[in-house]
Amino acid sequence: MKKSQIRKIILKKRNNLNFKNKKFNFGNLLKLLNYKSKNKKIGLYYPIGSEVSTIELIKYLRKKKYIISLPVLEKNFIMSFYEWNNKSPLKINNYGIPEPVKLKKIIPSILIIPIVAFDTKLNRLGYGGGFYDRFINKTEKTKKILKIGLALSCQKINKVPINKYDKKMNYIFTEMKVYK
Repeated sequence: MKKSQIRKIILKKRNNLNFKNKKFNFGNLLKLLNYKSKNKKIGLYYPIGSEVSTIELIKYLRKKKYIISLPVLEKNFIMSFYEWNNKSPLKINNYGIPEPVKLKKIIPSILIIPIVAFDTKLNRLGYGGGFYDRFINKTEKTKKILKIGLALSCQKINKVPINKYDKKMNYIFTEMKVYK
């Protein structure tokens, strides 16, 4: 099956769930972050649609003195991360995604990434723009990044079709299980 077909099926399945009102348990993720993070610069995403909400996670990490950054889509399909706090404004980009105003660029050492579909081999299918893959590829030439995907268990498929540009996650967290 083609990536575009998988996206359509899985997004429909995820959109039909009423998970928004339920809390995603970030306990295992927080344990991992406390164990792994010497550098407290973390790149997250601001949730849209039926994505796993990161709002409570962002609030918690801010209290723990993490430097929170969100992605900004720039020219030529480049993605950068900029520091963001809840007092800073967000603007909506051309894809309908809230982005921070570009004040302070951050190179995160940890990325928490939204997922459309995934498999048990830690392959991730995103929305199809390749923004995260390009960012990871460029950044990991000089710096190691801990890559963590967030998804619901219904987004797991047998095998994600991959190519040489696709980047594996180090961990994928769902409401039911941690894949590593």
